[in-house]
Amino acid sequence: MPRQPAKGRPLLTIIDHPDCAEHDTGPLHPECRARLDAINDQIIASGLDFVARRLDAPRASRQQLLRVHSADYLERIAAAVPDGGLANIDGDTVLSPRSLVAAERAAGAGVLGVEMLVAGTAAPVFCMVRPPGHHAERAAAMGFCLFSNVAIAVRHALDALGVARVAVVDFDAHHGNGTEEALCDDPRVLYCSSFQHPFFPHSGAESCCSNLLALPLPCGTGSAAFREACAETWFGPLERFTPELVIFSAGFDSHALDEMSGLALTEQDFAWITREVRRLTMGSTSDRYLSMLEGGYEPAALARSVIAHLRALID
Repeated sequence: MPRQPAKGRPLLTIIDHPDCAEHDTGPLHPECRARLDAINDQIIASGLDFVARRLDAPRASRQQLLRVHSADYLERIAAAVPDGGLANIDGDTVLSPRSLVAAERAAGAGVLGVEMLVAGTAAPVFCMVRPPGHHAERAAAMGFCLFSNVAIAVRHALDALGVARVAVVDFDAHHGNGTEEALCDDPRVLYCSSFQHPFFPHSGAESCCSNLLALPLPCGTGSAAFREACAETWFGPLERFTPELVIFSAGFDSHALDEMSGLALTEQDFAWITREVRRLTMGSTSDRYLSMLEGGYEPAALARSVIAHLRALID
């Protein structure tokens, strides 16, 4: 466990839970517990444990999940959980005996995070959880994702906590089709999504959602092109939107060393976009920033990228 700051509110709150490591995806699956182990090791090595506190993620309630997912879907997922071994939902998405609990913790982390941000008891918050969420649709699991963690957190902020405007900044290498479906055309939400195109899940680039700022990137996109595209597509609308809360859908599989995409970003790019979003929105958010882990499948690059992102959040 990290060391606690002696006085006052910590610079960083990390919400996680041991259950998230118990989501077993089988040998050689890229979305595995080694991702969390690598991040934990780097948090200690970087010294961030000196300024962070850890909180256990609660399990999301049925009511909270139903803001995004259908009742039939929740029942089908629960029924599909195996008593032992693994059960494949599709070619990518796997259930093990502890997967449902892990997914409920992952969604619950976002709910707790936005509650603390709105109450002013934490800022910023990083949800170090798995399975990821932004591909999970209302009635379908896909792309390693079971519950749409970010969308659940957004809906809780809007519908239960009275937040007026939420911006979601998703820099994962893959478009968050589940996030888009859950939040499409809601004027209280601005969804900024960068992603490799054409690429899985083959959505986003042709979307008609009025509140989606899609940023499709060709294979091979590196730092300069990424930064120019973000500035041109996101920055003006994001600043004018004046969000009261910003949620990062923080996927790091667009790193040049990650074989799960053909993009060529670096740790410095993740730090840059984090700082720029804060610069554009700090006046309206009062430092209410929630980051939820999505992709990133080369453990060393993932861990370094997370640290760069977190340092930019607390800079």
